[in-house]
Amino acid sequence: MLRNIRSVLLSAPHVQLHRLRRLDDRIAAHLDGLAVAGNYGSKLLMSALEMPGPGEVFAAAVGAILDKDLQLLERLFAVAEAVPEAQAGLSSAFGWVSSQHLQGTVSQLLSSPSPFRRRIGITACAMHRVDPGAALDAAVKDLDPAMRARALRTLGELGRRDTLAAVRIALEDEDEGCRIWAAWSAVLLGDRGAALERLTTVSQVPGPLRERAMRPALRAMDLPRAHELLKVFARDAKNLRTLIQGTGIAGDPTYVPWLIKHMEDLKLARLAGESFTFITGLDLAYLDLERKPPEDVEFGPNDDPDDDDVAMDEDDSLPWPDVPKITAWWAANSLRFQSGVRYFMGEPVSREHCLSVLKGGCQRQRIAAAQYLCLLQPGTPLFNTSAPAWRQQRWLAKMA
Repeated sequence: MLRNIRSVLLSAPHVQLHRLRRLDDRIAAHLDGLAVAGNYGSKLLMSALEMPGPGEVFAAAVGAILDKDLQLLERLFAVAEAVPEAQAGLSSAFGWVSSQHLQGTVSQLLSSPSPFRRRIGITACAMHRVDPGAALDAAVKDLDPAMRARALRTLGELGRRDTLAAVRIALEDEDEGCRIWAAWSAVLLGDRGAALERLTTVSQVPGPLRERAMRPALRAMDLPRAHELLKVFARDAKNLRTLIQGTGIAGDPTYVPWLIKHMEDLKLARLAGESFTFITGLDLAYLDLERKPPEDVEFGPNDDPDDDDVAMDEDDSLPWPDVPKITAWWAANSLRFQSGVRYFMGEPVSREHCLSVLKGGCQRQRIAAAQYLCLLQPGTPLFNTSAPAWRQQRWLAKMA
């Protein structure tokens, strides 16, 4: 259960690294308890696998990796292949354990005849930001599209600028997933031509890939080009949420009065508040710039059996902005911000500021900061904001 909660918190708008550390410490304590329980703990894990989900597979896989229990690992790979929704749990187990416990195990996965096992091997290397070398180069040309997509993504995460030509070729891959990850990686690696154009095109089409393409595209393009993309979104009222998100990513303070106006709409208030924060850097809750949630208003699933809408509240955990207070703050502080300049969390984008956000920001802000570091200096490995918190803290301590 805690592992599944963690998967949500990794992209949450209100979770800082120290809070993630508290959850990770709880998960580690439970895993230690299972290990200390010995055979009894193993029986509990095997019983849980009768109804396998990501959390059940994660807990069992961590123990199997640490104990080098090849028989149990074989069973878990079979379970994950048979139950696709459990595969994330298997992958995250390889990212959870320390790299020294993966020696030998991952190398066997990388040389396996099974595309699924090779993909888990590549994923494990990517999560630890370890270059699998020739195995990764071969994976880019693998016959299995899921393997190619994972390999193309990994090249961007590792900052492999030497492979930019191969990544650009993959922009024309027959598989859509491969094309989008090729474009994503190529942009992180410094391409501001065809790859950025591909992301821009995808971001204009409603669908599951839109947000993945839009965020790096808007961060990579200059402000005039970002304004043009936002104008495209503005042509269709159905794109209003995307437009509000996009203004926060573009970072031009010119949009702040427009965002404040949309804070008056209950359906958009919290989203507009988040974009306001991305530009100004203000923590609305900490600075008492939030209001109490409106009464008798529900934006997620409710208790009405006749209501077929079971979609979760997209803006859950975001603060409710207090429009009068924010309006007064902007009137007093707007001169601090220069129109036509990209701001990110209250400052123009710079390496030093992005490192500061990585250390003290919330997860969505940290994800953005990690991407900016790559865009500022192509070839920089993408900081893994999903790694165990103690590992992230160790990495951050080494970064100047």
